[in-house]
Amino acid sequence: MTQHPHEQITFRQERWRSACAGVLETAGNTFLLLVATRYFSAGPVAKSLVAAGGSTGLLLSPIVVNAAQRFAFPPTRAVSTLLGLGAVAALAAALAPTGWPVFYAVACVLAMASSAASIPLMTQVYQDNYPAERRGKLYSRTFMLRIAAAIVFAFLAGQWLEPGLARMFPDGSIALRVDRWLDTIPGRFRWLVLSFGAALAVAAVAVRRIPSKPLLPAAGTHPLHAMKYVREDRLFRQALLAWMLMGFANLAMIPMRVEYLGNPRYGLSKTAGEIALLTLVIPNVARLVMSPVWGLLFDRMNFFALRVTLNVGFALGIAAFFTSDHPWGLVLGSVIYGVSNAGGDVAWGLWVTKFAPPARVADYMAVHTAFTGLRGVLAPFVAFQLVQRFTPATMGMVCGTLILVASAILVPEIRAWRLRQAAAEPPAEPPAE
Repeated sequence: MTQHPHEQITFRQERWRSACAGVLETAGNTFLLLVATRYFSAGPVAKSLVAAGGSTGLLLSPIVVNAAQRFAFPPTRAVSTLLGLGAVAALAAALAPTGWPVFYAVACVLAMASSAASIPLMTQVYQDNYPAERRGKLYSRTFMLRIAAAIVFAFLAGQWLEPGLARMFPDGSIALRVDRWLDTIPGRFRWLVLSFGAALAVAAVAVRRIPSKPLLPAAGTHPLHAMKYVREDRLFRQALLAWMLMGFANLAMIPMRVEYLGNPRYGLSKTAGEIALLTLVIPNVARLVMSPVWGLLFDRMNFFALRVTLNVGFALGIAAFFTSDHPWGLVLGSVIYGVSNAGGDVAWGLWVTKFAPPARVADYMAVHTAFTGLRGVLAPFVAFQLVQRFTPATMGMVCGTLILVASAILVPEIRAWRLRQAAAEPPAEPPAE
């Protein structure tokens, strides 16, 4: 079994970066949005900006890759610089006056965008530093640390933001004392936002230690030159089309989970701790359990068959969550979503390594992340406007249908992918006489 010379140091530093990414994941999906709603009284526009922060970074990722190519920056040096800038933006968000929701939202966008914009460069590092036969396995193992960090931090941050241990443990005097102590700490939400800046800073240091070589010069002079691969590679184009439909539906419903559970309009009015449990802790436990399984399947399974399987899981998870107000229905939807998300993590982060020429992985990934960013910016805005007129249950059914349509587009490509892989395999050597 081949061992890449940089495999071990990459894997070691990736564990630090992944743990920090788990903390940041809770920021983008839940806590920054919750802070905007509860402490800044943010309106739909400001909340949409906060929800779209990571997607904005994805949308800008082709420009980031192009700059790294133009100035011959090693990918990890460029990523480390971006994360450092994100830490400064998080500090600004933590210090924002509560009467300035737009300033807070913009600072959150810059902080989350810095992390998301670096993803194509890190994918190139995985291509260069991880052997192909173990890439999914190694990636999923570091992702398990990300999930574990998200689970632990989500629980602790939920209690820090709105103490509720006494409700969970009504007979515990220690829980009551902890709640009372937390209530005496002023400005707890600011310390929470500051912790996201600390995670960005630690991740910047870890990435800086990963060896990487400068990218090849850009294949064109335009910052969006990599878009030409959409025209030239039919399977890549079909995958992007299906991912656009599925991703738009999924990204529209992610912030709706917080809205559905936390807005008194829908009759649930869950606490911050309960919202964190249903949107972060339970799904992430399912992700933690299933992540290594999906990592192995990614290395061995037909990619399009894997993608269709995941899509069906996302559709079922959305339907179960948003068509029920019963606790067990919400838990079931959270579990199904978490199981599917575990596979989606690996597939989304590595799938271009199965399509792209090795030296152009960052370019292919930049195209993928740009389209992800486009739908990620649009989806929260559309969702927060539509929820003013339609119930989350109606929106969930529509989005589930979009995901099934995306799956139908990919079914014919399962055989095309099998033929493509067969053509790529070298012919068997004749037996020795």
